[in-house]
Amino acid sequence: MKTSVIGYPRIGDLRELKFASEKYFRSEITREELEEQAKKIRLHNLNTQKNSGIDLIPSNDFSYYDGVLDNAFLFNAVPERYTALGLSPLDTYFAAARGYQGEKGDVKALAMKKWYNTNYHYMVPEIDDATEIRLVGSKPFELFCEALESGIVTRPVITGAYTFLSLARYKGSKKAADLAEQTAAAYSALLEKFSELGAEWVQFDEPSLVKDMTADDIQLFVSLYKKILPGKKNVKVLVQTYFGDVRDCYREICSLDFDGIGLDFIEGKKTLALIKENGFPKDKVLFAGIVNGKNIWRNNYATTLPLIHELKKYVSDIVLSTSCSLLHVPCTLRNETKLPDDIKKHFAYAEEKLSELSEIRKTAESPLPLETPEYRANVKLHEEVRSGTNDEVRKKVAALTEKDFVRLPEFAERERIQKKRFGLPLFPTTTIGSFPQTSDVKSARKAFRSGELTADEYESFIKGKIADCVALQEKIGLDVLVHGEFERNDMVEYFGECLEGYIFTEKAWVQSYGTRCVKPPVVWGDISRAKPMTVKWAVYAQSLTDKPMKGMLTGPVTILNWSFPREDISLKESALQIALAIREEVLDLEANGIRVIQVDEAALREKLPLRRSDWREDYLDWAIPAFRYVHSGVKPETQIHTHMCYSEFADIIKDIDNMDADVITFEASRSDLTILDVLKENNFRTEVGPGVYDIHSPRIPSKDEIKAAINKMIGRIPAEKLWINPDCGLKTRGNEETVPSLTNLVKAAAEARNENS
Repeated sequence: MKTSVIGYPRIGDLRELKFASEKYFRSEITREELEEQAKKIRLHNLNTQKNSGIDLIPSNDFSYYDGVLDNAFLFNAVPERYTALGLSPLDTYFAAARGYQGEKGDVKALAMKKWYNTNYHYMVPEIDDATEIRLVGSKPFELFCEALESGIVTRPVITGAYTFLSLARYKGSKKAADLAEQTAAAYSALLEKFSELGAEWVQFDEPSLVKDMTADDIQLFVSLYKKILPGKKNVKVLVQTYFGDVRDCYREICSLDFDGIGLDFIEGKKTLALIKENGFPKDKVLFAGIVNGKNIWRNNYATTLPLIHELKKYVSDIVLSTSCSLLHVPCTLRNETKLPDDIKKHFAYAEEKLSELSEIRKTAESPLPLETPEYRANVKLHEEVRSGTNDEVRKKVAALTEKDFVRLPEFAERERIQKKRFGLPLFPTTTIGSFPQTSDVKSARKAFRSGELTADEYESFIKGKIADCVALQEKIGLDVLVHGEFERNDMVEYFGECLEGYIFTEKAWVQSYGTRCVKPPVVWGDISRAKPMTVKWAVYAQSLTDKPMKGMLTGPVTILNWSFPREDISLKESALQIALAIREEVLDLEANGIRVIQVDEAALREKLPLRRSDWREDYLDWAIPAFRYVHSGVKPETQIHTHMCYSEFADIIKDIDNMDADVITFEASRSDLTILDVLKENNFRTEVGPGVYDIHSPRIPSKDEIKAAINKMIGRIPAEKLWINPDCGLKTRGNEETVPSLTNLVKAAAEARNENS
């Protein structure tokens, strides 16, 4: 058997790409310097995989921002508003990714959405009736040749034709099927070019095949590849799927002229059954995803080896692979210098997963696999009983009943009580929570952790930042304020540090989008709250103003979804444990005079199963109650807010309404407020604040731009239920963007208020 990797992290072991890109954005380095850093990362990744014994190594899994965006530029699916700016090719690319505001024009970024059931965000391709899909780019060929020059024959990775068309946003009358001929011709030309360059394999990523597919979807997929595959000539083509199983189109995949089929045996519930029931083509190679590409725990060989043994009964040629790209895990454990060895030995980041693949192959091919040192050491590791069991927490979860998840009185009565209590104006203004984490904030946090600042000195610094933030918001004229979250490194990691049962890494960075990287905490044991986590800061902030001050919390589902979860208990059990802790914090905030409490569930939709049949039992039936439990004990006059971002909400909008929050804010600006029609169609009862401008772009929206967004909302959302706010937290922006943007927001809301009173 050979070994393979679907994709490798591209940020660099120490986030070198992030820092270089951000310097480029600030004009502190040249394009050539950025490209040189990118090349170093690519060659490091290639050699790491080669030295770990990986046989089939990918290329073109590197991206400056996003692989789907790369595909759009590769195949000419770039809206004219970006090319018309007259920028360099790289700057045009970044304009589509981040937006552009300068001497050559003012354009918003493309829409951004979550990548299937992960915390990675992709840029949504935009196709209008003038779009002509054709091969115009050269990046995959350049990176293949770059690797070849270093002595490594790679397998180029391309977003597949079906997935590319299924992810695109269509702005005109044309739909995916109308572009099938062009797309197939472009992909066929790509294969012909790789054949000329001497590529042995080309990988087409088709994760959309694991979603529910209609007959038309299947027909589109089949028709595309019947036209694409004749162009392969001397190249072998791998169709790579991940994040689930391909139950709707397994037979069609097998019937097409692919040379390899990549299937997920980690998240694919029915993958093994599909092979056992239908067989596997003898003329094709199975790329078996048996090492989890989304979690950091060591592979359990006692589970994996029997799977491989079973597969050998049906498949003659197997390549051992990861379940998905390793983009979703940190780069290497080598940089984790502070984690104790007795914890670290349970983890496998991207580099360690390469070694696991080699060990699994060696063990599986041994005449006595159960006697190999690698197998025995792995079994011993998984037999260890980890610390962290909390019987009291487990008993509390087990004792929960249906009434614990119901808040009384019902929504309409609470809304009446809150309108009277707060006396807010029409179209109240607020922000999502965080304010810019400027360099002085980051420096102070670093100094505190290193001991250069005492606890008292650090607290004094944070209070000063909070006071400045409150004063700024009052000056701007916002109606409901926040404290700015200057004490928080991350909206999940901060809470993890305040909870029992979590452990924290030093360098476990994972790309979330573009240059944004997160460091997910690890759920090690049972979760409980040892002490109040946010009360001190919220109470201090409220003491500085007569306006309502929001207590800011992260919800249980988001905390879990943005952590590396345990694999020894269910996600439901973990979520309810976290909900117990967050509920305690909510009630403490209320008892200390905080009248508005926001419990963010930014990642609620993220882990929604990709197949509708799995939605309820596998997710919604515990995720929604977990949120409801957090706030079910508060008084009717306490207003509960929540926030969600960068996902498709239309298909679960009723479930979101059933979360029973009083106010919900959505990311909406990058999707042109398309959620408004969904809210109207479903008679959404919760008060709502669709984001009026995109905070992930450096652009400063004008008052008129925000006013136009507000006017678009009016008519679809009852005026008395509409809030005005940015679409996400302001942590990643600078004050030079934040202050004028919020000033314009307040002015636009005031004008709309005057016109609609």
